[in-house]
Amino acid sequence: MSHELFSLQDRVALITGGDSGIGRAVALLFAREGADVGIIYTPVEEPDAAEIRDWIEGEGRRALLIPGDVTQVEFCREAVDRVVREFGRLDVLVNNAAYQSNVESIDALSEEQWDLTFRTNIYGYFYMAKAALSHMKRGSCIINTGSITGLEGSKDLLDYSATKGAIHALTESLAQNLVEKGIAPAYVVFASNGDSSFVTGEVLALFGGETTTA
Repeated sequence: MSHELFSLQDRVALITGGDSGIGRAVALLFAREGADVGIIYTPVEEPDAAEIRDWIEGEGRRALLIPGDVTQVEFCREAVDRVVREFGRLDVLVNNAAYQSNVESIDALSEEQWDLTFRTNIYGYFYMAKAALSHMKRGSCIINTGSITGLEGSKDLLDYSATKGAIHALTESLAQNLVEKGIAPAYVVFASNGDSSFVTGEVLALFGGETTTA
């Protein structure tokens, strides 16, 4: 299969949680494939974000760092607007930011942690998708990072597992809702205009445990 099918040349991506883990790897890979990248991260992760910015620029692409909190709807809207102002477009949204904290029992799971996990892991995905849609054209895509815990559960991650299951359901429902607009078609494959252009609302197993829904 031709490499050109998966090129992201001159496309613009916005990645939440792009400073570390999967988000960091995706940001660098997107840059290598020709995309300019906006990265949302929490302010305490500034050194990591600055490092990935340097890596992206080392690939000859532009990077935009956006510190903030995806649990806040106004921040999500402003983050999208900043990317569009800076780069002139938005082609790919990768919802990846997540909160996770192990607890031994439901008694140990506080209401505050439950709320924070849901606000970060599912509210944030919803806020970002809704903010991005008005800037997206046919062929754009939204990629949501899920987890095997959303399919199988985890005894120590009750809240996290619940949000990941919700992400899978949200993604498949959103894909049905947006199919007529040609939006919501692993990361480079889904983000490209190649053979993934007909793929939507799918759960793809990756990394031996994580899943990506698009």
